[in-house]
Amino acid sequence: MIHAARRVTGLETCVDGIPMHGMLDQQILAAMLRNAGLRDAAIRRAMPEIRRHAQMYYVRGCPSLERKVCPGVRRLLGKLERAGIPMGLVSGNFTRIGWKKVERAGLKRYFGLAAFADMGKDRAALLRLAIRQARRRGWITPGTRVSLVGDTPRDVEAARANGVMAVAVATGLCTRDELEAASPDIVVDDLRSLPAEALYLV
Repeated sequence: MIHAARRVTGLETCVDGIPMHGMLDQQILAAMLRNAGLRDAAIRRAMPEIRRHAQMYYVRGCPSLERKVCPGVRRLLGKLERAGIPMGLVSGNFTRIGWKKVERAGLKRYFGLAAFADMGKDRAALLRLAIRQARRRGWITPGTRVSLVGDTPRDVEAARANGVMAVAVATGLCTRDELEAASPDIVVDDLRSLPAEALYLV
């Protein structure tokens, strides 16, 4: 994003002082540009081109992320797949960046739908969009348990805003205490201690 902001605006930006965990890519970019002195109207005008360049740059240079996958993720996704549970991705990244990340991590095949940063204004809106997609596909009905697994208080807030179960995992930048303060339904140190059945059995 720093590279794309420089290319489009000529400004040198950084993420220092920006609480990025749980923010969407466009929110982070806007904060970076604001800190560099750009006004909101100019940020709005520049954002589509910055987003385009950021995605092109990331997709071209993304390394393998197979070793970056958090503990328990593959095991949990495999169990959910074997149980026939449909899974979607709700990501704060722009679309091409988000898909490239899960592809390079070797996880893309698990996710049948996704909602990314350029599809909504915040995480709650993205989750709402993903739920609508799942309903249209017949994946869920009014009685289906829907769970959002995330690693920031913003993920817990998004789950609450949509009336779904909030599962917080302390493998990101937030501590377990910070996650517990957001009052999720479940909080775990990592996904090795989360039973797959907890996500879908009512």
